[in-house]
Amino acid sequence: MWAATNIFRRVSSPRLRRLATRIALCLSAFFLHGTAPAMDSSHLIYFGTYTRSTSRGIYAARLDDATGALSAPQLVAEIDSPTWVTVSPDRKFLYAVHGSRALVAGYAIDPSTGALTPLPLPASAQEPAGAPCHLAIDATQKTLVAANYGDGYVAALPIHADGTLGAPQIIRHAGTGPNPQRQEKPHVHSVTISPDNRFVMVCDLGLDKVFTYALDAANARLTPAQPPFVATQPCGGPRHFKFGPDGRHAYVLSEMGSSVEVFDYDPAKGALSPRQIATTLPGGYMAKWGAEVRVHPNGKFLYASNRGHDSIAVFAIDAATGALSLVEIIPTGGKVPRNFALSPNGKWLVCGHQDADTAYVNVFRVDAATGRLTATQHRAAIPMVVCVEFWN
Repeated sequence: MWAATNIFRRVSSPRLRRLATRIALCLSAFFLHGTAPAMDSSHLIYFGTYTRSTSRGIYAARLDDATGALSAPQLVAEIDSPTWVTVSPDRKFLYAVHGSRALVAGYAIDPSTGALTPLPLPASAQEPAGAPCHLAIDATQKTLVAANYGDGYVAALPIHADGTLGAPQIIRHAGTGPNPQRQEKPHVHSVTISPDNRFVMVCDLGLDKVFTYALDAANARLTPAQPPFVATQPCGGPRHFKFGPDGRHAYVLSEMGSSVEVFDYDPAKGALSPRQIATTLPGGYMAKWGAEVRVHPNGKFLYASNRGHDSIAVFAIDAATGALSLVEIIPTGGKVPRNFALSPNGKWLVCGHQDADTAYVNVFRVDAATGRLTATQHRAAIPMVVCVEFWN
């Protein structure tokens, strides 16, 4: 398939280039289907990328659940810098941010091949400014919530029965943070929906705050909760948010602080109370650039990636308090591990790297008893991966 995608580099005519794109995408569907193991023994994974290097959009590969081997990655959608992708709860649709336009692109997923078919994009579904950076879909699949980093707002878009999106509600944040270079204005970095589907938690890196909004999923509307936010550590830069397994604890990955902040969570109010700050770096290491945080499906462990240190920190979660204790910090085998994901059964961790020179997705085996990671020899060459999303 790389031979098919390489034709892009050799075709100069726009007309022939469009034809080459269609051929490559058709071949992608064929190869994903034709070489895939049985569905119950493999996982379909989608990869969002930056298209600044040789990447052309969204890629897909299959992970063999028995061995951890990855199939050859295939281009499944050509789109400018789809830096975040998310699959709908019913697994029928995939949504991706568009790197150069203020919109969210939708695709229908072929469950037998993993191929993506673009959905119509009504003009009303476009956001007013800036490209979104993060997405979440509510459990009823009525609302898609988007974070906009550059323009500092959160958007709620209705999802129609056919998967298309409606006109967004826009809520803009205001203010500044203590770091004049990074926090000169709001920078909404992520959106996370609570386990009971009642609240949306919004990390604002620019303001050092996590906002809580009550969610009216049926009408795709957000309303500030009371209290409306919790302050995080100064100059920490809250980036991503995950709930603990019991729904009463939450974890915030701070990009500028390279730490995980632990909070107690009141599900009745959507309120957060700070409990602990755990660093993700070894002592004395100063290049702070945290990226992603994930909780193991068994609820016993938490993983956080460090871009500057090119590593993943593993923590054990105290079942009673939600507090973290460090297990290990392990190299990822590449540069700038911006995103990673755990397989739904918790056996594998798949880590993508943003650096164009390494351009590898690496696979780690997960010890479910200790949380520790073991690097495998399995990898896939995908340029500038910044999002990893399991379909199954």
